[in-house]
Amino acid sequence: MSDGPHRRPTRLRGTISMIAALLTARALRDAFARRRQARVTSRPLRTGEDPSQRDVAANRRAETLVAILLVGAGLFAFAFTIVYAAAGASTQLLAVTLGGALALLAAGAIVAGKALVPQEKSVEQRDVLLKEDELHEVLEIIESGGEGISRRKLLAGAAGLAGAGVLTAAVTPLASLGPDLDAIHQTPWRRGVRLVDDQGRPYTAEEVQIGSFYTALPEHADPGAFGSGLLLVKLPADRIHLPPARRDWAPEGILAYSKICPHAGCAISLYRYPTYQPTSVGPAFTCPCHYSTFSPGEGGRLMFGPAGRALPQLPLMIDAERNVRAAAPFREDIGPSWWSVRRGQS
Repeated sequence: MSDGPHRRPTRLRGTISMIAALLTARALRDAFARRRQARVTSRPLRTGEDPSQRDVAANRRAETLVAILLVGAGLFAFAFTIVYAAAGASTQLLAVTLGGALALLAAGAIVAGKALVPQEKSVEQRDVLLKEDELHEVLEIIESGGEGISRRKLLAGAAGLAGAGVLTAAVTPLASLGPDLDAIHQTPWRRGVRLVDDQGRPYTAEEVQIGSFYTALPEHADPGAFGSGLLLVKLPADRIHLPPARRDWAPEGILAYSKICPHAGCAISLYRYPTYQPTSVGPAFTCPCHYSTFSPGEGGRLMFGPAGRALPQLPLMIDAERNVRAAAPFREDIGPSWWSVRRGQS
């Protein structure tokens, strides 16, 4: 009678033990071989024996390979800058271009070190590291490193291209250390631009209801632009307390604010409109990232949170067809309040 299912674990353990024994035996064999080699190479020198050796490799094929690797590294490095500058570039493509540049550069250095640079073995007495009267000997040693290389201009040009590409790729990410000032200083909003929903339908004054908030976009403009999104609400007259200079910015109680939080650039998506007592708790926008809270009835005043200023407000007007339109551009920069971006007090 067979008990196959019970024998399987035993066979599996036996197989694993056999593999482990083979690997251990191979490791011991390699270790003994290295020890024998070490005893041979480290034997005492015979009297008068000079172990010095210098091999000059004149290998045109290796020179061509090094040049190809360096040129490839330069092209990959420049490709990294091009991909970085392209809108919507993926991090995977950035990794491929930069990684490829570094890999090819390393491969070129390895091949050059093994096949182009003279291989030298020398023994000398340890003395003072450098003497003034021996500077010329040091210079000769450095210059002798180029022996056997016949295509110096080719290799120098390839190395220059690789160096320029890698340097450009290294400097390129510095562009990310600051904000995109054009997107902050310039928005699609101009006088007369209609406010539309995500389907392109214009908002009318009657559609904007008290207690709700809407996302508005500029008509005939890029809806994905940094400054396109607006928060659109309507408040009763007793909830609106705008500064004197903004009295006409909220026709029929309709107000619009930038959707971009001035703290870290997150999109504001929460709106609180109390319908219960106490009535002293007023409407408010809240950023879901760090909970900066703004009062729409008070010109976007910062009520709570880490934002450094009020929420930028857009002046509005209502045309003859009852469509809601921008009455003017933003009077201040939208977005995060970096010291170099903020232009004025809100």
